[in-house]
Amino acid sequence: MTEYAEIRERAERLVRSLSGAGKTLATAESCTGGWIAKALTDIAGSSACFGYGVVSYSNPAKTALLGVDENTLGGHGAVSEAVVREMAAGAIERSAADFAVAVSGVAGPDGGTIDKPVGTVWFAWAGRSGDGVCIEAERRDFDGDRERVRLQSVAHALDGVRGRMQAERRP
Repeated sequence: MTEYAEIRERAERLVRSLSGAGKTLATAESCTGGWIAKALTDIAGSSACFGYGVVSYSNPAKTALLGVDENTLGGHGAVSEAVVREMAAGAIERSAADFAVAVSGVAGPDGGTIDKPVGTVWFAWAGRSGDGVCIEAERRDFDGDRERVRLQSVAHALDGVRGRMQAERRP
């Protein structure tokens, strides 16, 4: 099975899970450029669970569309835990979705630094919990070229939402 087919399979499972639970998802994407949203909307019936996605590739877009604080961007950089947490918070607040996923990373081939080499990707997953929102973040370091880093990022983002949904249902 190709990596593209695996992405589709993951998206199908997530759409079924979200729709079956009556839950919705929003996305806030940077380095994946809308690929998570595309994977979801490639699935017939996804409109039942997905209605809001933001591609905020530039820092001004992150601020204008998701409410990421300019000081956070300036102090931590776009590829950071602090920024993806604010991206996820902005997506879930603006969309009123049950879950949100945010992704920002260095896909390459340029742009890497010693602290954030090519392949560094930060993820944040937000979920409604009682009266508030719970946000978890994680850094991953992927290998490969730009396409491979992005493929791995999409797969990890989809799996992360599904995993958090399953954890939410456990007593």
